[in-house]
Amino acid sequence: MEQQELIPHLFRSEYRKIVSVLCRRFGFDEMEIAEDIASETFLTAAQTWGFNGLPQNPVAWLYRVAQNKAKNYLQRNLTFQTKVAPQVKSDFSDHDETDIDLSPQNISDSQLQMMFAICHPSIPPEAQVGLSLRILCGFGIDEIAQAFLSNKETINKRLYRAREKLREEKIKIELPGPAEIDKRLDAVLTTIYLLFNEGYYSISQNQVLRQDLCFEAIRLCQMLADNEHTNKPPVNALLALMYFHASRFDARVNETGEIILYDDQDTNLWNIDMILKGGYYLNRSAMGSTLSKYHLEASIAYWSTQRADNKEKWENILQLYNRYLQVAYSPIAALNRTYALAKANSKEEAIVEAEKLNLTGNQFYFALLGQLYTGIDDQKAKINFQKALAIASNPADKKIIQKKIDELED
Repeated sequence: MEQQELIPHLFRSEYRKIVSVLCRRFGFDEMEIAEDIASETFLTAAQTWGFNGLPQNPVAWLYRVAQNKAKNYLQRNLTFQTKVAPQVKSDFSDHDETDIDLSPQNISDSQLQMMFAICHPSIPPEAQVGLSLRILCGFGIDEIAQAFLSNKETINKRLYRAREKLREEKIKIELPGPAEIDKRLDAVLTTIYLLFNEGYYSISQNQVLRQDLCFEAIRLCQMLADNEHTNKPPVNALLALMYFHASRFDARVNETGEIILYDDQDTNLWNIDMILKGGYYLNRSAMGSTLSKYHLEASIAYWSTQRADNKEKWENILQLYNRYLQVAYSPIAALNRTYALAKANSKEEAIVEAEKLNLTGNQFYFALLGQLYTGIDDQKAKINFQKALAIASNPADKKIIQKKIDELED
């Protein structure tokens, strides 16, 4: 890959930092300007670095160019001079009105404040995730469209409507007060959770695991955990959950990019450091009286990182699923519970419970039934796998299911 093509990927984190700071400074009325300035900065970098090579300190170079471009915009823009400058001068009377603060503290504050602004209740959940990917994670429109299995036109319209809503509602880019933080935190965590799931259960045509999306979600949640105002038990529980799942990334996909099912994973490839981090944040999440769905999912994920495949492990997971279904019932969680039931008790008992769910439009329902029937009634197992194959749309899923059918036929 050419050096010019590598620049946005190598310095994506700097792009998102620049955008967050500029958005915070300009407000949502000038969000496109903030993105344009950041994009122009990287275009300048691509042109200059491609000819002269990388500077000694690329990040400082980027910040300096972004600051200069922002200052030039502020100084020449008539709208800024007549409408924004008086307010900016009032709010920032101790600073140069064209000064752009790209200090680490201001970058962190800007991203945290932007997170809560984007996750305002007036913004639809799918738009919250899209804006988070665009502004906080630095993803391009093509990448966002791929993550949602959509097209650029649809994503652009969705983001445009969300931005207009932010303007109409005059939502401020600031960290809300304690009461408002508690009200809006659930939406923030839901956005991060959905972002992680977009990567972990990727339905992209060429990837079954988007680690970049998963680690962006972890980064955003880590910011919440590191801030004294947002360091709440559910935040730590979600962070623990994601670290536990991330610990098995290397074992979850083989060299050719195919998914490896849990029972077939090489436990030696599980990342011990991430498991320990997950345990640390799971312990922190217990400080308080809150019990969220993230606590229960993190506890399930914890037991899933225990290598021993014994009855104690699966009985604990089963009991946690029982509690989870009381707190936040979902058909998929109920389906996952039947797998734990099979491991803890018997396949026969799990089949009875699974068939009660009757999730006939879900490929994983038929795939699980196929797995449960294997060794008990191989003909029924094959029929269920074939039904799963007919529904599956992802090539990687189809390959796994077809392999199961071939094994039964052999």
